[in-house]
Amino acid sequence: MSVDYDIAKVLARYVRAADRRDGTAMAELFLTEGKVTMFYNDGGTPQSLGELVGREAIANAVTNMMKPHPPRGWSHHTTHDAIINVEGDTATLDAQFIVYNVVGDLKPEGGWPAGASGAQGTVKPIESGYYRPTLKQVDGRWMIETLQIILDLPVAF
Repeated sequence: MSVDYDIAKVLARYVRAADRRDGTAMAELFLTEGKVTMFYNDGGTPQSLGELVGREAIANAVTNMMKPHPPRGWSHHTTHDAIINVEGDTATLDAQFIVYNVVGDLKPEGGWPAGASGAQGTVKPIESGYYRPTLKQVDGRWMIETLQIILDLPVAF
């Protein structure tokens, strides 16, 4: 496997942990002193939304502060157009992302109506932006040192 592939897998694990609201899995991707900074890209002028420092704070935010999924609901991240640069044991990654809210319809008691076919529910984009982590290789494993999240939409906490 290539170094770029190993680095891209860290981002893939990150978005899956976010979708599952799995703070433990998320925190394990970061160095002990890892840091997350969030910004809203207000017309090209970044507005700070907050910062998390350390694995415990990151795990807590994912598990307890992210909006829970609705019944039959899920979030689904997609990441695109990753640009990866590696210099020795340090790497940077810059990837676009979109988060979708996926909610399945409740199957009616009498079954689906005549003529119904295919997936039943909605898929709606709810977030977009950029993930920009800096990673360090520690004992052969790539881990996130810092992560900038730049959101295209403002966020209410």
